[in-house]
Amino acid sequence: MTETSVISPEVTQLLEDKNLAFVATLMKDNSPQITPTWIDLVDGIIIVNTAEGRVKQRNVSRDPRVAISIVDNKNPYNMVTIRGKVIEQTTHDADKHADKMAKKYLGVDKYPFGMPGEKRILLKILPLKIFHMTPRS
Repeated sequence: MTETSVISPEVTQLLEDKNLAFVATLMKDNSPQITPTWIDLVDGIIIVNTAEGRVKQRNVSRDPRVAISIVDNKNPYNMVTIRGKVIEQTTHDADKHADKMAKKYLGVDKYPFGMPGEKRILLKILPLKIFHMTPRS
């Protein structure tokens, strides 16, 4: 078990593998809201692709603090929790990124769940505290 703000190779592997991430944000009344989602890691920044106006996007626009939990789908005792903050929201290349995530998680070339008029947005998260629990050998 380690706590740090540096993404280790083992945590990188959890982020890069086909594991769902559970992203928690804070509602207007400070109650927690959690969403299972696809996740990406680029240059030490965690990326969540969502649609403008969704609850998590509205929440981080008001309060950028997030918590993320990931469990290895091959070994549930290999897990990480990350506290961080959204440092940027951008629509730049968000559709292209959704296709990248569809390839990673579904094995398809095009994101299949888009809705008419939906605008994709990337939430870029700076990890501040990382707690990795490694499996016992």
